[in-house]
Amino acid sequence: MKDLRRGLDQRKTEQLYRVRRVTGSPQGPEMSIDGASVLSFCSNDYLGLANHPVVVRALQEGAERWGVGSGAAHLVNGHSAAHHALEEELADFVGYPRALLFSTGYMANLGVLGALLGHSDRVFEDRYNHASLLDAARYSGARLVRYTHGDAEDLRQRLGASGHCGRVVATDGVFSMDGDIAPLPALAVHARNAQAWLLVDDAHGVGVLGATGRGSLEHCGLRDPDRILLMGTLGKAFGSFGAFVAGGEALVETLIQQARTYIYTTATPPALAEATRASLRLLREETWRREKLRGLIARFRRGAAELGVNLMASETPIQPLLVGESGQALQFSERLRARGILVPAMRPPTVPDGTARLRVTFSAAHEEEHIDRLLSALDEVVRHPFGALLSR
Repeated sequence: MKDLRRGLDQRKTEQLYRVRRVTGSPQGPEMSIDGASVLSFCSNDYLGLANHPVVVRALQEGAERWGVGSGAAHLVNGHSAAHHALEEELADFVGYPRALLFSTGYMANLGVLGALLGHSDRVFEDRYNHASLLDAARYSGARLVRYTHGDAEDLRQRLGASGHCGRVVATDGVFSMDGDIAPLPALAVHARNAQAWLLVDDAHGVGVLGATGRGSLEHCGLRDPDRILLMGTLGKAFGSFGAFVAGGEALVETLIQQARTYIYTTATPPALAEATRASLRLLREETWRREKLRGLIARFRRGAAELGVNLMASETPIQPLLVGESGQALQFSERLRARGILVPAMRPPTVPDGTARLRVTFSAAHEEEHIDRLLSALDEVVRHPFGALLSR
């Protein structure tokens, strides 16, 4: 029998032990965490919609109409008119023929690759892909081939050496730990030439990137529903919960028939679908949220450059500061916390060994004064006591 306690102690020794924080307030820039007031820079509520009064009211009214639970899976009697309307509105938003709701992005990725691939097939994934895509590849039974992060040429060569089989290229649109954007135009060309699907997990891009918020594909000028599958989550820019997959008619019908993570789980509450419909309307109408977010990111990057604090290359709300050692990243995070600033330390296995980092994330709910407070704290905690970071 495995010694669980020894494993836990080992994680503590390696500075990899994780501790849950207890939140005592809604999502927002200023929060109560473990009983203390903090300025938070770790939420994925990119557009500040998670506690928006319109979205909250839609959830309340949805519960009054539909009750709390959906009662069953979508294919039994859990697929409400609210779910159906949300799917149609999401498809229209991203410019695809159909969209299909899933309970989580994790389940969506498992469902797509499990439905499209078998043991004789291949799935090609960026080495920095989210864990859900990597686990989905293993779940599908297909052979997993990993290409160098962001390297479309490496993908091309690996596709060329794969022989004749069913193939899917899967990538994050925005990489959750680095904040960079996948080279989607080149990936799409190589996938098309190899007669492969391209699956884009755009959890951190939909709602944020692109002129209308359609995400990484719009940002890169791509639209090919027949070849490019889009997975988007609803718990980040939308401020609610769940996920969707967008594709052509045949793809969505195939998922309805074969995606086990869709078929064999209870549908999310209809009231939640109503709340998401409200957040989608705000996302489409209030373009100032994306504009403000871009301005805050630019302000932070300018201020960090003036301080001499080197950030990783990113134009998205994810702004990582590479530290290296897990213990040092934890120390930085704790010192920021002592100054009332919440920035998490990201450590292996979430990131590769030796690349622990502070991961700063921004929301349209932040104000310029919040950015300035963060920069001042970073100046005290990172730059002055630990000048070695400046040479990274």
